[in-house]
Amino acid sequence: MKRRTLLTTGPLAAALVAGTAACSGRIQTNQGGGAPAGDGTTIPQLTFPSEVAENVAGIANFNPFAPNVTSRTYFYEPLMIRSSMNCEVVPWIATEFAWRDEQTLVFTIREGVTWSDGEPLTPDDVAFTLNLRKEYPGADDIGLWTDVFGAPAESVEVEGQDVVISFSGLAAAKFDSLITAKIMPQHVWGEVGDPTQYVDEAPVGTGPFALGSYNGRRLQLTRREDYWQADKVLIEELILEGNYDATNAALKLAAGELDAYWGEIPNPEQAFAAKDPELNHFWYAPAGSTVLTYNLTKAPFDDEKFREAVSQGLDKDEISAKATYSVMAPASQTGLKLPYAENLLPEAYAGQDTVLPFDTAKAEELLDAAGYTVGADGFRTLPDGSAFAPKFLVQAGWIDYQAAADVIVRNLQTMKINASVQTSPPEAVDQAKKDTNFDLLLEYLHGGCEVARNLGSKLASDQVPTEDTVKANVGRWEDPATDEIIAQLSGETDPEAQKELTGQLVEIMMTKYPVTPLFYAPARMIYRTDKAEGWPSEEDPYGTNSEMLMIITRLVPPSAS
Repeated sequence: MKRRTLLTTGPLAAALVAGTAACSGRIQTNQGGGAPAGDGTTIPQLTFPSEVAENVAGIANFNPFAPNVTSRTYFYEPLMIRSSMNCEVVPWIATEFAWRDEQTLVFTIREGVTWSDGEPLTPDDVAFTLNLRKEYPGADDIGLWTDVFGAPAESVEVEGQDVVISFSGLAAAKFDSLITAKIMPQHVWGEVGDPTQYVDEAPVGTGPFALGSYNGRRLQLTRREDYWQADKVLIEELILEGNYDATNAALKLAAGELDAYWGEIPNPEQAFAAKDPELNHFWYAPAGSTVLTYNLTKAPFDDEKFREAVSQGLDKDEISAKATYSVMAPASQTGLKLPYAENLLPEAYAGQDTVLPFDTAKAEELLDAAGYTVGADGFRTLPDGSAFAPKFLVQAGWIDYQAAADVIVRNLQTMKINASVQTSPPEAVDQAKKDTNFDLLLEYLHGGCEVARNLGSKLASDQVPTEDTVKANVGRWEDPATDEIIAQLSGETDPEAQKELTGQLVEIMMTKYPVTPLFYAPARMIYRTDKAEGWPSEEDPYGTNSEMLMIITRLVPPSAS
């Protein structure tokens, strides 16, 4: 059984972060926090936005299975954390993993971890947590016991310090969701019955913070000195407070009353960073891609030559400029999040610019060759001579999508395609996705590390929306050969074989154009560095706002230089 080598997270890693933190040129201040200045070895206090919507303010519930959990990040911890940027698997409650065979996954559970009530964490706690999802299927938020992207689990058992998960078939694509499972103490949760119905007012977790106080709006967390990696958590007090719109968030950040924000602030360079370049920073990491989705069940969108021409005739630089103020780069036609996933590129595309260049002349040449001739009204017809006037369906109020749609429609008209924008409420757009009642629209393509679950789900025939549910394959790409590739990739545990299968999906994207990636969609992080340094950045892209538990172990007091 081959063990996987994992990313170092010990004291050496923390020392390296501290040693390479950028000099801010500022001394530590007490702006807006109310905490003492400290001695420079810890971070007295940080303030982040609340994790819970204001409409449930006053209800304290720390149950991670609850839809409106007061905090889902800092009390209960996962088996492992996988960086959404570099896809490194970071050991957490589990120190390592291995596929014993194609259907058996083994996690080795860390020793020396204690729950916040002083009881030791054991492999039995992990097995209990996973088996709880079998007993109560409504709690199976990771799909462990279902056949979604891999075979369901058959059993979860303890062998010494290992937890052994046996599947009924190939299930490699379940790994990313499986490791996110929050581990619960059996000595507490074994008595609560259905975990989805339990109100957890006094969390007993393994996480870095204990519950300080909560008044229905302001949640105060205090650092646990007995946390298993307490030497890496230097934040003495964490405040989670408020749900801010862009304007209020920018004001709070500028005043030092908020240290980080994950929501959208349009044009963050001008609205925030430029006002104090030493302290104010942002990094909009690519989380996935915004893609142009065609209704592949109707002409002319079922013609790959038409889709190729459209893909070639879209000005992705202008689309990004209008939709994201040029913060996000145009996206690769491969469907991969580049350059971060460039190790998955097949040799045929390695080192190439896989963002399709904007070329109206080439687009028109392709349309002419495919039989889409220009009629007397100046617009192209279908090859049979009939007119067509595609509608670009866009959600009302989604400003970035509307801005992108305006450019796309203008590009289509330049190609002599009689396109127009049709604005509808978001719920109406969702209904159109279920009913296949659309021509063109924008969709999100997740850029996660499990390619079968992300790029694969956009192309898998079993991910076509139903009359009740919007699924990922909104365009209705249905191809048995593609399904076979995704099925193999879903069960493959060998990295080289995974790369080869991913390359086959990339080839489909580059030659068949099932969707057209336009620009990368952001995982937003806007932050100040007067109280803490070591945030992820374009220069050090170790994680995104999805990995806050990992990020807080990398934050250090500002340097004195």
